[in-house]
Amino acid sequence: MDTKNIARMGMMVAVAFVLSYIESVLPLNFGIPGIKAGFSNIVVIFSLFTFNSITTFGIAVVRIILCGLTFGSLSSMLYSLAGGILSFLIMLFLKKTKKFSIYSISVAGGVFHNIGQVLVAMAVLQTGLLLYYLPFLLLAGVAAGIIVGIIGGILVKRLQYTNI
Repeated sequence: MDTKNIARMGMMVAVAFVLSYIESVLPLNFGIPGIKAGFSNIVVIFSLFTFNSITTFGIAVVRIILCGLTFGSLSSMLYSLAGGILSFLIMLFLKKTKKFSIYSISVAGGVFHNIGQVLVAMAVLQTGLLLYYLPFLLLAGVAAGIIVGIIGGILVKRLQYTNI
């Protein structure tokens, strides 16, 4: 890997980190624990369509670890890692089929991020009652995925011909 790609990866992690910070300080209360806007996922969806899968995975994981250490806790990092990894794998699979748009891939990412978090929370807390949250989290994942997909799509189109 050359220094130019390392610098690009660092820039993407930094942008995702800043977006996570902004999200952590904004007083967005959706009334249900675990619902977030997912601003940093704009970087992940952009990276998925701009860089290779290994680079995108690295950007996503490094951002989750840095944000967990800075703004969260070990448990929040565990939930974010579970959601982020499942989301990434689903988005990568859908992208590789070449049958889905950036928007639908982003929505799937938002939905599966929440599914991953609920599955880990159920395992950690040893209860199936968290499934009652899932419909609300799935709706939130769809909404966040649409917004992230729209912004990510605009960025991919605008920056595809530039040398980022």
